Amino acid sequence: MTISLGFSPCPNDTFIFDALVNHKIDTEGLSFEVVLEDVQTLNHWATEGKLDVSKISYGVLPLVLNQYTVLNSGGALGNGVGPLLITKDPELQLKNIEQLSIAIPGKNTTAHLLFSLAYPKALNKQFHVFHEIENLVLSGAVDAGVIIHENRFTYQQKGLRKLTDLGSYWEEQTRLPIPLGGIVAHHRLTDIIAIQVDKLIRKSVEYAFAHYPHITNYVKQHAQEMSELVMKQHIDLYVNDFSIDLGTTGKTAVQKLLEVSATITPENKNSAHPVFLH
Repeated sequence: MTISLGFSPCPNDTFIFDALVNHKIDTEGLSFEVVLEDVQTLNHWATEGKLDVSKISYGVLPLVLNQYTVLNSGGALGNGVGPLLITKDPELQLKNIEQLSIAIPGKNTTAHLLFSLAYPKALNKQFHVFHEIENLVLSGAVDAGVIIHENRFTYQQKGLRKLTDLGSYWEEQTRLPIPLGGIVAHHRLTDIIAIQVDKLIRKSVEYAFAHYPHITNYVKQHAQEMSELVMKQHIDLYVNDFSIDLGTTGKTAVQKLLEVSATITPENKNSAHPVFLH
């Protein structure tokens, strides 16, 4: 059986899925048709039910619960891993946030949801692919931007400064880890197959950890111009025990994000379907 599988080319995702898609573990008769895309594209595809199994931002989860179930393994949750609001203007003040133009990495992303939680009065929001945000801020096209992924490690080198750690704000408000992205399985897969895929992803993560800190060629080839140090920082920040298994704490954090989403965007409320794989 062939299963379509989508995840991003970022080091945390390629690290997680390397062993699975490159047959370093026994896939138990399953084969995977792999598609690597940015998370904004994967989020959009999830709303269309395009892929059997996909990485998504937890921010889009309310829109896809009628089609997908969250798997226990392969996701990104943690402490100190949230998006950052940055600017190049040394005098910029957030007290007039409603007057500022803000670049955000995708409408249906966790980054947007966390920003909206912290700054509900911000109205002038522009949505872009995450790797475009820094240049938009540097060029002055926007007053500030929300950055994620590897940009967290490099923004200061470009003369940018942090205004707010949006992840810290979430943690202070909820006392829970930050649910950034998860792996979902489409309801067209049987429960037996979804459980099998979930277990294989867990084995893939465990294989990767067993061979870490070695960075494989698969991770390197998709990281483009990123240094190996930044790749390791990326993996260390986003891949942890929650990537092996959400557990009770992880599931509570995701449920809390769904509650916050329903408060900020009432039309996103969707409680008619199971959230997690049992």
